[in-house]
Amino acid sequence: MTVDEMRKELQKRLKKSRFAHSIGVANTAKELAKKFAADEGKAYIAGLLHDCAREFEAGEYIKLAEKYCIHVGEVERAMPILLHAYIGAEMAAKVYGVEDSEIYHAIWKHTVGGYGMTKLDKIIYFADMIEPNRDYPGVEKLRSLVETETLDEIMLTALSDSINFVIQKNSLVHPATVNARNELLIRKLVAKGVIEDDVSFNHV
Repeated sequence: MTVDEMRKELQKRLKKSRFAHSIGVANTAKELAKKFAADEGKAYIAGLLHDCAREFEAGEYIKLAEKYCIHVGEVERAMPILLHAYIGAEMAAKVYGVEDSEIYHAIWKHTVGGYGMTKLDKIIYFADMIEPNRDYPGVEKLRSLVETETLDEIMLTALSDSINFVIQKNSLVHPATVNARNELLIRKLVAKGVIEDDVSFNHV
């Protein structure tokens, strides 16, 4: 599919507000890619398709995960909506014809993050949080970070805010989000010489 064909197909499948959000993420991701020297075309497509699996009913996610041979962990089983990221990556490949592994990976990681996030992963994760249609306490603070901070510093703040938000809701914190934050924080502490670079991570 061309990018224009992807947009048209996505518009058929998503409700109006979700499609507007997807366009917002695509445009924001492209801007962030330009700012942080990443591939703007890949960023746009990953942002456009990041929520392509977001319109299914809760009960359908487990079945779709099984269809695509996606492992369903304890947190996903309790909160099936989290599976939309993994299913969306599969749909990007199988429905929208995306063959690029970086785009696939960025869509897969966009909801809860994880260990070993690439530059594109981080851009899509953050673009999803700050695109123009987002309106929540603290979003302007996050948007302002783009002008002054590195991408890793931005992500450290974004992941911390996400964890705090989930805790305040008395909801489950996905271990992948904790891993993503810990990796960035440890890297920062190593750079400052606070700890030695001999830490290993548990992958989830």
